[in-house]
Amino acid sequence: MKLKYLAFLPVAIFAGNTFAQTVLTVSSWLPPTHTASKAQKEWCDLLEKNTSGKMKCNMLPRGVSPAPGTYDAIKNGLADISYTVHGYTPGRFVYTQMGEFPFLGNSAESISVAFSKVTAKYPQFAAENTGVKVLTLFTHGPGIVFNTKRPITKAADLDGLKFRIGGGMVNEISKTLGMNVTLKPAPDSYELLAGGVMDGTLFPAESTESFRIDKIIKHATTFPGGLYNTSFVFLMNQARYDKLSAEEKKAIDAISGETAARIFGRGWDKVDTRAFALMQANGVQVTKADAKFVAEVKSKTSALENKWVKEAEAKGLKDAAKVLAEFRAEIAKQEK
Repeated sequence: MKLKYLAFLPVAIFAGNTFAQTVLTVSSWLPPTHTASKAQKEWCDLLEKNTSGKMKCNMLPRGVSPAPGTYDAIKNGLADISYTVHGYTPGRFVYTQMGEFPFLGNSAESISVAFSKVTAKYPQFAAENTGVKVLTLFTHGPGIVFNTKRPITKAADLDGLKFRIGGGMVNEISKTLGMNVTLKPAPDSYELLAGGVMDGTLFPAESTESFRIDKIIKHATTFPGGLYNTSFVFLMNQARYDKLSAEEKKAIDAISGETAARIFGRGWDKVDTRAFALMQANGVQVTKADAKFVAEVKSKTSALENKWVKEAEAKGLKDAAKVLAEFRAEIAKQEK
């Protein structure tokens, strides 16, 4: 318990004149080579640079919790900062499902920046993330259908295949398409696919390399704007933030929001591009969904937006349809 408490104390460093250096403990449930972990470190490096070394991060060698428990681990103070997927705790978050609908956009950076900018206007989004300080909301790149069996050119081709999904709106999308899905964290994908327990997974392009399935996957189906997306929160322990000085809070706030979202999104786009090159090198057959397939998906999933609007408004978000339209418009603006 003493060691855990020490993580919250500023570290005094003596070099000539005495000054206190604030050290934030930072956790990641993904390896340090993953783009999200790298983005988190980039954000930390920017914080240290902007404060001339008065604030810095201690990147923990391993996560303080597996992915599904990360939100509560930060909330309870096991580390100061991390990120996680809202959908890993089903039923807990409603508003942020706005960032997970089909056909949102073709760039993680544009979607993430729009997500951060629009949600920042509505305090309900931050309030839904109870007990933590939201540094930003962001998403990965456009969602793709990967499998080891056959090309997917229409909804009927999904029949008989078993897919891993990450939860959230993608769960609802896959159900409307008649898919046989199981909710499992992304790091489980290699074992599930290599062992034949699952036939496929829904991922952004990047994840094929990050989770070492690039040589297992045989087929990929892409959709304009993505079949789905995933809402992430970059978060900080609220008590730790509250204990910072006004100047330190200002330094944190200055690189949160849109700045942090751009860091995460830009990094994801870079590795998505790399992943497509690897797919080509590994002989993965990539199928682009044609207009007929896209129309089929839209007809099956369109009711999900109406359902979300009703649920979001019931929870307290006024004019949820207007907020969603504003979000899509901002994505389009970012992609110009």
